[in-house]
Amino acid sequence: MSSATRPRLPLAGVLRLGRPSDIWFKPALSVVAAVAPPNLTLLALGRLDLAMYTMAGSLCALYGHNRPYAARARVLARVVLGMVGGLAVALLVASLTSDPVVLVTVGAVMAAVQKTACDATRLGPPANVVLTFISSASLFAPQILGQVPAHVGLALAAGAWAWLVGMAPGLLRPHGPERRATAHALNAAAGYADTRGTADGHARARAAAAAAIHAARQSLLAAGARPDRTRRALERLLVRAEVALAAPGDTDSARLRAWARDLRGTGRIPRADSPRESADELLGVDTEPAHPRLSLRHRLVPLVPIAARTAIGCALAGYASLALGVGRPYWALVTAASLYQANVTLTFSRGVQRVVGNVVGVLLFAALAPLAHLHPAALVLCTLALNFGAEALIGRNYWLGSVCVTPMALLVTEFARAQNPAELITQRVADTLVGALVGFVAAVAVTNRRAGDRLDEALTTAERAREDAARLLAEPQPAPRALESARRALAAALVDLRATADAASGEWWQRDLPEERVVLAEQSGHRTLAATVRRQGFVPRIQNQGHNPGRPQDQGRAPGRPQDQGRAPGRTTEGIRP
Repeated sequence: MSSATRPRLPLAGVLRLGRPSDIWFKPALSVVAAVAPPNLTLLALGRLDLAMYTMAGSLCALYGHNRPYAARARVLARVVLGMVGGLAVALLVASLTSDPVVLVTVGAVMAAVQKTACDATRLGPPANVVLTFISSASLFAPQILGQVPAHVGLALAAGAWAWLVGMAPGLLRPHGPERRATAHALNAAAGYADTRGTADGHARARAAAAAAIHAARQSLLAAGARPDRTRRALERLLVRAEVALAAPGDTDSARLRAWARDLRGTGRIPRADSPRESADELLGVDTEPAHPRLSLRHRLVPLVPIAARTAIGCALAGYASLALGVGRPYWALVTAASLYQANVTLTFSRGVQRVVGNVVGVLLFAALAPLAHLHPAALVLCTLALNFGAEALIGRNYWLGSVCVTPMALLVTEFARAQNPAELITQRVADTLVGALVGFVAAVAVTNRRAGDRLDEALTTAERAREDAARLLAEPQPAPRALESARRALAAALVDLRATADAASGEWWQRDLPEERVVLAEQSGHRTLAATVRRQGFVPRIQNQGHNPGRPQDQGRAPGRPQDQGRAPGRTTEGIRP
């Protein structure tokens, strides 16, 4: 894509509702369990004005629900420290100055730091938005320097409670996240095996299956260094998903889906014998990850343009709100911070979703305000219900969750004192429009030409990984662990290539992207990946599965491509014995 052209800004489908998350109720119930005790305690003490500080810690319960519990413990602890640290900085600045320009500037810098940290660590939803909301709102809360330690202490105590809430489900289902990740991989592999549409649809299904399998393997690796019987059983199922990716024409997709359904509950893990005994040893979760850990510099450098967009966009949104005299510039700042996604196209979509959700949300607030003003207890209960609704709905589409987030944020401002609903609604709508417009303009103005460079790097990595795997396939007897390591490296590189290509294709002001090279790299990479799976003996002989012996074993390859590309020279599929 040249600088003279750019992707179209999508409108169709931006507000379409998707399927709810498999675990939509977990973050919804967790945030209620984390928020309710502190708020009800403050209600009993008559100090709801302190609820803003406890909510800073309580909202940490939103994070880490897809991670194995060993990893979740570490992630939640870091989120709590990050949340409380951001709150402490904001309160300290608020106690030292009341200059709104200074406060907006500090808030914009903090938003950029939070965005960069969340992206670099791949924290996952809700990412930086909640952190920025708390720190930005705290900047504009009247504060005395002597009050800061107590307020930070309240947040830390609530954060500790949120940590316990987040870890509590592990007492009942210690392997729940790994089971869900494996089930998702099995369903994705079954979907790929069922693909009978266009070549483009076939490629999308293959990429989705590869990403799901890679995510499941990373989940098993994150569960700990020492595998147990449960994780070994999940690993065997994951082998079957990898076999389906390599040989979709020989896959019983109904069986994969049945295994996935069995994993959803709390029953025994279905048994899926590996095609050969050594598969358990080769594919055990005690092996090392496919990619070495990148240095901090290598993780941060690609994020510099996004960090610049966030800082500039948030600052300009806050300054514009101040110039218009709206009164709560941090709302515009948070709106801008919530927009920034992997590229300009996705940022535009998020902006549309944010505006629609906030406008509908203020209407819901207008309906709830009379009820919430009846009694402080009603205010607390309304806030809890909206917390639940936001997390239950946001997985279907961001705008639908914003319908609950907006009135919740407005009600939180009334914990200290009741306010005029009409004034709050007017200010919220104005700040939303200002933040969305200015934030998107900043995204367009601050170019991200690193996206093309990042795609070149991902292409080079994928091509080298394919060459390494092909070189091992050419050996008469490659070392099993070396071949397995090469296979994993290639699988990870292909997943990263697809994600990087998707991000770069939606970025404006780019040089021409090597789209044909990406397609060829993916096609040859997946063929080589299938060849390694066959060479390792994970794909049983067709005649032993009750299929037609004459059926091609290379079904699922890109049409029109040489069938021997990616294989070891001088070898055929029929010559690779299980």
